[in-house]
Amino acid sequence: MEILISVYVFLFGLIFGSFFNVVGMRMPNKESIIKPRSRCPECGHTLSAWELIPVVSYIFLRGKCKDCSKRVSPLYPLMETATGGLFLLSYLHWGFSFELIVSLLFVSMLVIITVSDLTSYLILNKVLMFFFIPLLLLRLTVADLYPWWIPIVGMLTGFGILFALAVLSRGGMGGGDVKLYAVIGVVLGFPGVLMSIFFASLIGAVIGIFGVLFKGMNRKSSIPFGPSIALGSIIVYFYGIQIWNWYMKIF
Repeated sequence: MEILISVYVFLFGLIFGSFFNVVGMRMPNKESIIKPRSRCPECGHTLSAWELIPVVSYIFLRGKCKDCSKRVSPLYPLMETATGGLFLLSYLHWGFSFELIVSLLFVSMLVIITVSDLTSYLILNKVLMFFFIPLLLLRLTVADLYPWWIPIVGMLTGFGILFALAVLSRGGMGGGDVKLYAVIGVVLGFPGVLMSIFFASLIGAVIGIFGVLFKGMNRKSSIPFGPSIALGSIIVYFYGIQIWNWYMKIF
């Protein structure tokens, strides 16, 4: 039974991952997420049902449009798979609990902002507010952190630090990143939000160094920070306590 539930949760995540791709790519362009139906961005071919099966269709079509044979971005299957994996990890980590609801909402938000930041360099206020309200209510009621004020302090800390960095960097840090960390602070609390900032900065630095060495980027190149924030926050959310305990044993 546990295996069947796990498979169901993973497939459920794949389906939602496909929808999150649509949300993350259309909303920055102020397009409807309901209609028109998904289509090839190159030739405008409307995708049939069998072309929309998460991951499977991409593999079957070899990553190309059926009509014009143009390459389809690998971001689609990558984010679908990532969502499926994160939904499964959430279930295996938290089981059927109120924290599972927090987890599914949290990873859903992070997937959407990753897609939108990678494709449009935008983290939308509408997306953040959509998730902020239920996450805050859950943290203050049935999925609370102890003591009760930890999410509030986390929210203020995350927003405050990123706001200060945005001011000091004179535009180097986007406003979307600042507001995103307010939501992350609610979920991770304090001091989890500090760990998230550390890991996000480390991941961002590695990506930046890689870009300079292998992609010809420079200091003026735009690199979306949202994906680094998402990955750093996921690491802390699921494994922050274990990482902290390991750190304390060493030092």
